[in-house]
Amino acid sequence: MSNTEESFDGHESSDGDEKKAYESILSNPSYFSATMKRMLLKHMVKSLPEAAQKRVKALKNLQLEFLKHECMFFEEVYQLERKYQEKYQVIADKRKAIVHGDYEPTNEESEFKSDVEEDDEDDAMIQERLKSMKSIQQYDANVKGIPDFWLTIFRNTELLSDMIQPHDENLLKHLIDIKIKYDEDLSYTLEFHFQPNDYFTDSVLTKKYFLRCKIDGEEPFEFEGPEIYKCTGCNINWKPGKNITVKTIKKKQKHKARGAVRTISKQVPTDSFFNFFNPPEVPEDESKLDEESQNILATDFEIGHFLRARIIPRAVLFYTGDLVDDDESDDDLEEEEDEMSEEEEEETPEPAQKTGARKIKGPMKGSSGGKQGENPAECQQQ
Repeated sequence: MSNTEESFDGHESSDGDEKKAYESILSNPSYFSATMKRMLLKHMVKSLPEAAQKRVKALKNLQLEFLKHECMFFEEVYQLERKYQEKYQVIADKRKAIVHGDYEPTNEESEFKSDVEEDDEDDAMIQERLKSMKSIQQYDANVKGIPDFWLTIFRNTELLSDMIQPHDENLLKHLIDIKIKYDEDLSYTLEFHFQPNDYFTDSVLTKKYFLRCKIDGEEPFEFEGPEIYKCTGCNINWKPGKNITVKTIKKKQKHKARGAVRTISKQVPTDSFFNFFNPPEVPEDESKLDEESQNILATDFEIGHFLRARIIPRAVLFYTGDLVDDDESDDDLEEEEDEMSEEEEEETPEPAQKTGARKIKGPMKGSSGGKQGENPAECQQQ
């Protein structure tokens, strides 16, 4: 029997070559999936001499001690965030006054020198592309405050834009502020303040998130900091016929005995941003949650954290585009432009849906954000 055989690339290889290739793969775990890496490393530890295995166990006990201190650290960080939120709120209240048009900044307050100078060539290129896209809304010169401030932020934030339906937009135009209120018991409330409107009688809608900072006894090393485990919404007092979280459908119903047919109207849930205020309830035994509710809550927890840690404290930067919630980097934009240039030689392409954006850089504000569950590809509506 020959010691050589044909390899994947069509060349003959010896048993020795295959062995070297196999050993090369084993020596580089980056080739493996997370599950395979875990299995490989566990097998490696079990293969160590007994004395070395004991030392590894001692290190894991030290790691548990580290986690206990880390847990206390996160609890103190939460209280520090709670303390500083009072200072932040003074600034946030000034922001609200300007956005709502209750305060007109002085010339001195309005002076701002950008530390980023746009390249003329890039600016001209982007302006040309914008001409072929949907026109930007024009406002009256005497408009009050900053129109559609929060709606614009929501529209241009990937995580939130998926939640907004066309029938939500007129109501979101009345959103004038979002506040954060921290409680002592590792929970925080998001307050959505609205102007008087034709849809509901409430001036404030609330969403409360509950955190826990606890090391799991069965899987202690999965601890990554406080995690959101529950949230509660609020009842919305809709005006008659104005509930945009439901829609009316008509169904034909046939009488079994007489055979007569009648048309009945029925209200059924529909997608809406305002379903955000009616999340699924979390039972005491979280394992009893069905898969759909788990997915909804995972997305909900992610949104709650993102609003608290990113959107609310840096709202103006999302409004101006200095921060963009998008996975598309400047390098992606350059590649896209190259591809478009090649295509334009043959035919004029359709307008691109994205004009390129910077990734959000840096850690999320506040360590007490912890983990928020999975990151679903899209926002699921309740």
